[in-house]
Amino acid sequence: MLTKNNIIKDLKNILPRENVLSELEERYAYSQDATNIPSIKNLADAVVFVQSIEEVQAVVRIAKKYKIPLICRGAGTNVVGACLAEHGGIILNFSKMNKILELNRQNMTARVQPGVIVGELQKQAENVGLYYPPDPSNLAVSTIGGSIAQSSGGARTFKYGSTKDYIIDMKVVMADGEILQTGSNTIKNATGYNLGSLFIGSEGTLGIVVEATVKLIPKPETHRVLMAYFDRIEEAVTAVDSIIEQRVFPTTIDFMDKNAIQTVEKFYPSNLLTDKEAALIIEVDGFSNAVEYQSEIIKNILRGSNASAIQCSTTEDEYNKIWTARRSSMGACAKLRPNVTTDDVIVPRENLAKLVLGIREICTKYKLEVCMVGHVGDGSVHPQIPIDYRDAEEYRRFKLAKSEIYDLTARLDGILSGEHGIGALKRDYIHMVVNPLALEYMRTIKKTFDPDNILNPYKIF
Repeated sequence: MLTKNNIIKDLKNILPRENVLSELEERYAYSQDATNIPSIKNLADAVVFVQSIEEVQAVVRIAKKYKIPLICRGAGTNVVGACLAEHGGIILNFSKMNKILELNRQNMTARVQPGVIVGELQKQAENVGLYYPPDPSNLAVSTIGGSIAQSSGGARTFKYGSTKDYIIDMKVVMADGEILQTGSNTIKNATGYNLGSLFIGSEGTLGIVVEATVKLIPKPETHRVLMAYFDRIEEAVTAVDSIIEQRVFPTTIDFMDKNAIQTVEKFYPSNLLTDKEAALIIEVDGFSNAVEYQSEIIKNILRGSNASAIQCSTTEDEYNKIWTARRSSMGACAKLRPNVTTDDVIVPRENLAKLVLGIREICTKYKLEVCMVGHVGDGSVHPQIPIDYRDAEEYRRFKLAKSEIYDLTARLDGILSGEHGIGALKRDYIHMVVNPLALEYMRTIKKTFDPDNILNPYKIF
């Protein structure tokens, strides 16, 4: 007979008792992720901290035995409700599987556990002259496992690609407790199907990643960042096109609108120009002479694109100050209201200005504030909307605005996520941008890998 007590007893038989949390307040502490949406508040039956692959396998077999959901959790920084226990079950917390198992300078690879912090991997790689480019905004806390689950990217995606471009091998615990190895320790692999690609971005719905081997690259000699201000959003977008057309290949081309600039400056003063409609944050890296050359070309392009002011870092402190300002937008926006949401919509770059202006118009229509940032080099926009979830009327308007933003994105030939995933929050909208046959194949893959529907069920679709 299925009872919560039976589940807890079985878990405590295979794990140290202190690693099994079952009290109400303990389960409540893991009932939300960074989404913090009030409409989803279900609690897991238990939260367990795993320390080895064998422990993960044992927990999976218990979930299979009782046919209950199993939800993986890293740092809980995702913003789409991907690690919520909507239907009870067991939350697998990977914070104790946080070791860099191997850092191979010759092969330029690192073998890591899923709980490794992205920023820590970057730091350790750079200590030996190597570089792990994916850089989610919350890299100081986000984990490799979470990055794989969401196929996260970040500002450097424009030049270097996202997480999916750096995973060359994984060990995955499947729904029956068996271990699947998806690749090899080689940079290239054309031996059969690329099974690894199925798990990257799958949000823990197909299998549980318990180890990953990531590709590293040589660390660039130096870097420089420029911040250019514009009086019109359209001019900022035109400048992006002009830079790319001149065969300059920046590391990043990021964006902040006027509301984002003003909000950051209000709460985290950074000497930003608050009277401008938009700003571009453009980074170049590589050899010193190449960085100098590219910076001058970009400055000339920006001036020709009607940039009203240009700031350029000359020291590491100035470099960090500009990026701290950009990365502070979410935190600053959170200070405007009790809650804040962020999204991740992406369109072909030719439609970028229409998307930004359209989102602004939608939020004005529904009497909502919005601060927009994004990785505009690849057409990505993150609308950050401060809100008070306790205000039922405001929450109603917010949901209507979200629906219209997704509809606008679809009409502009875009997609609903470039790097944040779908989770619980966007599953009702995925049909807008994914054709029915593709969705049917996704459901078939899910059924094949997870016939009992225990692995993070009802996420994505």
